[in-house]
Amino acid sequence: MGATNHGFRFVLELCMLAAVGYWGFAAHDGALRWLLGLGTPLAVAVAWGLVMSPKATWPTRDPVRLPLEVALFGSGVAALAAAGRERWALALGIAVAIHLALTFALDQRPGRAAGAPAPPSRSRRGP
Repeated sequence: MGATNHGFRFVLELCMLAAVGYWGFAAHDGALRWLLGLGTPLAVAVAWGLVMSPKATWPTRDPVRLPLEVALFGSGVAALAAAGRERWALALGIAVAIHLALTFALDQRPGRAAGAPAPPSRSRRGP
């Protein structure tokens, strides 16, 4: 199931880029259409590559990583909604929520190898 969720994430990343590109082309005219239609996906891809990809320049870990994931994936959801594609935005948002929930359920959050034991609890118990 873990490999399937990684593949699902890759598809969601492509959908996110397509969504912001669609917004740029659909919601604007003239030169701005081309600038945002091509530039926005490029900017999101660069941001993703710098902090979210497996070989990121500045890799992030929870608790910082989750809000960044939500913001970047959320940009695709917001872009679809702004372009008048509310149903597609809802579908992408639900798919992202399912994926993120699975990353926790399957212990796929970065920072630990898959299947590695969780760090010991720091709670102190009396003698």
